[in-house]
Amino acid sequence: MSVGRWLPAWWWWLLALLWGGAGGYVVVSSVSWPLPEEGAAADELHSSSTEEALPALLEEAGGLWKQSYPASAYREDAALGSGPARRQPGQGATPSRMFSYRREGGGAPGRAGTARYLAHYNTWGFVATRAAQGKIQGMPYGNCLLLSDGPVSNSTGVPFFYVTPKDNTVADLLKNPVASLTLPEADGNFCRKNVIDPEDPRCARLTLMGQMVTVPPEEVEFAKQAMFSRHPVVRKWPRSYEWFFMKMNIEHIWLQSWYGEVFAIAVEEYLKAVPSKG
Repeated sequence: MSVGRWLPAWWWWLLALLWGGAGGYVVVSSVSWPLPEEGAAADELHSSSTEEALPALLEEAGGLWKQSYPASAYREDAALGSGPARRQPGQGATPSRMFSYRREGGGAPGRAGTARYLAHYNTWGFVATRAAQGKIQGMPYGNCLLLSDGPVSNSTGVPFFYVTPKDNTVADLLKNPVASLTLPEADGNFCRKNVIDPEDPRCARLTLMGQMVTVPPEEVEFAKQAMFSRHPVVRKWPRSYEWFFMKMNIEHIWLQSWYGEVFAIAVEEYLKAVPSKG
């Protein structure tokens, strides 16, 4: 009995898919499959590959279907162990198209939870201000600052800072309090564990924009708990630097956690959400 007589048809289709160009793809946190780039079959598939034509089971009102490319498609030939002589006909610099949909998240509540997750579990962030002194006056100026939105067991979503007026960023803020704070997911374990490059949009980043203000006396005790519980070393910083607490009064929230889009999140929705990685 020949092998072909007892192997089911779908098995041959799977083998053909694996041997015919799907090799070399790394797909992380998504369900994907390659589509042909040329020929009549490709034209038919591409013309019908719209969100309206997708299976109802996978169709989402929020449009979770995105066109994406696997990270491995951009690696150099040397890294893949194949030189130009081994390149197959039809293989160019542009990788095959892929359609992917997220397994998790989606929807405004999920995005707000992700934003709160980034605000709570990041211990530092990138603060951007408008320079107010010297030759760079009026130019954008960035700096990394330690922060905390509360003790580990009490997330507020509001970032607190322990700063000195001798820091250029703080000097700028005392003259113009408008600032943005970017919090990257790359600082945690998710992107590293799933082999996602920090610049890949699936490695989320949160940007909070608003006014940086001095913490009022009635909130100083909480600010101490927030900062000192997450950054015990700051207690030992030289007192001569005149340290004090600031916080951001958030006015706008932008989150990028998937390909192609940056989502605006309402402040009220953000503050009500529970930190969650979704």
